[in-house]
Amino acid sequence: MRQHLIIAIGLLLAVLPLHAQYRDDQFKRDAFTQTYADSTQANVRDTSSLFSFKAFFGGLAHKQTTSLKDLTVGSAVFIGGNQIYHKQYWKLPIIYGGMGAGIYGGIHFNQKFHETGEEKFRTWRDLSIAGAGLVWWASLMDGVIQYKGLRNPEPSKSTFYSVLLPGLGQIYNGEAWKIPIYWGLIGGTLHFAHENNVQYQRWRWIYNQATTDEEGVERPPQSAETAKYYRDSYRRIRDYCILGVTLAYILQIVDANVFAYMQQFEVDDNITLRVSPTLMAPAQYASAPAVGMSIGLKF
Repeated sequence: MRQHLIIAIGLLLAVLPLHAQYRDDQFKRDAFTQTYADSTQANVRDTSSLFSFKAFFGGLAHKQTTSLKDLTVGSAVFIGGNQIYHKQYWKLPIIYGGMGAGIYGGIHFNQKFHETGEEKFRTWRDLSIAGAGLVWWASLMDGVIQYKGLRNPEPSKSTFYSVLLPGLGQIYNGEAWKIPIYWGLIGGTLHFAHENNVQYQRWRWIYNQATTDEEGVERPPQSAETAKYYRDSYRRIRDYCILGVTLAYILQIVDANVFAYMQQFEVDDNITLRVSPTLMAPAQYASAPAVGMSIGLKF
C-alpha cells in the first residue's frame, strides 16, 4: 500500500504541471501576436481546450496539421491514430495484433487460473496484460518520435515527452547524452527495490511462520523478533528505492523543461570583460579619493 501511494503521488506531481505549462506557453505566444478583431466573429478556435475532435480527425484525414497534444490524446483512445497520421499503415497490424494477442492471453490464462488455482497461470495472465499495455504505450511513443515539430524545442512538448517516457524530452532537446544518466538512476534504484522486496517477502513469511497459532506448522530457526527486524529493514529500504525512482523520474522531467527554456535564450557572441584602475569618491570624513579597480562585463 505504501509503495502504491508513493508512486501515485510521484505521478500526480509530474502530470499536474502539464496543462498549466500549455496554458503558459499559449499566453506567451498570444501576448505578442494577438489581434483585436470583432467579438462577433464565428470562427474562433479555443486553443486552450484539452482536446479537439475536429483537429484530431482532420489530421487523420490528412486535411490539416494536428498538434502533438491532440494527436497523442486522441491516439490513446483511437489506437493507431498516430500511425495513420504519419501514413505508416504497415504498423497497424503489428499494433492491433500485439494488443489482441495480449488481451486474448490475459482472458485465457485468467480462466485457467480460476479453474486450477495454479500460480503459473496468474503469472502468464499478468504478463499478457502487461504486454498488451506495452504495445499500446509503444504506439504512443512511436507517434511522439515521428512527429515533426519546430526546430527550437518548446518547453511544453519537452515536458510532455519526458512524462511519456524518461529520456524522450532530452532527445527532443538534443541532449541524448543524458539518457544513460537518468536510465541508470531509474534502472539502478528499480533493481535495488526489487532485490529488497524479495528479501522483505522472505522475512515476512518467516515472521508469519514464527508467530502463527496454527498447529503442525514447522517453526523457523529465527526468532520472531529477528524476523520482524529484518522484515521492517528490507521494507524500509525498498520504499526508499521506490521514492528514489520517483524522484529520478521527476528530475528528468524538470531537466527537460528547464533546458528547453534555456535553449530559447539569445546570448550575443560578443562577451567582453574590461578591468581597469579607477579612483573612487572619498568616503565620509575622508580627505582624498581612494584607489580601486573597475570591472565591466558586456554581453
